Amino acid sequence: MRFVRRLAPSLAALLLATACQPVAFGKATSSPTPPAPPKHVFVIVLENTPYQLALRQPYIAGLARQYAVATNYSEISNPSLPNYLAMTSGSTWGITDDEFHTLPATGLGNQLSSAGISWKAYMEGFTGDCFTSPYPYAVKHNPFSYYGGACPANIVPMTDLTTDLNSDTPLLSWITPGMCNDGHDCGVARADRWLSQTVPQIVSSTAWKQGGVLFITWDESGAGDGRVALLVVAPGLRGQLTMPLNHYSLLATVSDRLRVPRLGLAKQATSLHSQLEAAAAKSPTSG
Repeated sequence: MRFVRRLAPSLAALLLATACQPVAFGKATSSPTPPAPPKHVFVIVLENTPYQLALRQPYIAGLARQYAVATNYSEISNPSLPNYLAMTSGSTWGITDDEFHTLPATGLGNQLSSAGISWKAYMEGFTGDCFTSPYPYAVKHNPFSYYGGACPANIVPMTDLTTDLNSDTPLLSWITPGMCNDGHDCGVARADRWLSQTVPQIVSSTAWKQGGVLFITWDESGAGDGRVALLVVAPGLRGQLTMPLNHYSLLATVSDRLRVPRLGLAKQATSLHSQLEAAAAKSPTSG
């Protein structure tokens, strides 16, 4: 009891001192840094060309010298369709053919629409119907029509691209040439000439100059080794990208640029987002 009586005055003094401490109201706090806005992304997918053959084409070789090329980039599967699905959903869905399959409405286009992010798929030969448009259009090269088995209004004719580059460019522009210009039926030299006419329009656009990036790749090698080229055309990015990459890496990078979560196996894939950000920070062109 004597110990308690000795402790009581000290405890009372401590409580009184604590009660007299000033209390801060309305203390200023720093606001969190807002997330960076999405950047414009352009994707061109060509057909059935191995890495070495693609890099022997004059215009493609020039792009590789002027910008960046991934030297260890691989297809996911074959034939065409599972690669297009991998690029747009992070999965092949177990598909090993080019037939039509109705898949859950969980692809990249569905994700962007839900997030309010603008996108269009420019399809050469498209006449308004994803399933009956005539040659040179091919539904197997239009992955967006498989998710939900619908034909989104975001799928438009290739002829709309020039107008949109000069006005209201969507944040994602997915560009699919027809069966001749993509090299499938008419060879890689034809695809090279088509690129020489199309890429200058993209890189002269405001959307590309202000932090945009253009990816050019091939669905599959057609040569058995699975190695295809990925050209990364972006202000300030130069040289060879030697790390292992594949179509899931492309989806990972596109998702990171557009600030949406990665889908499927893209979650574990290597992204080029940090390289693009570093290049943009050093480039006077990017703004």
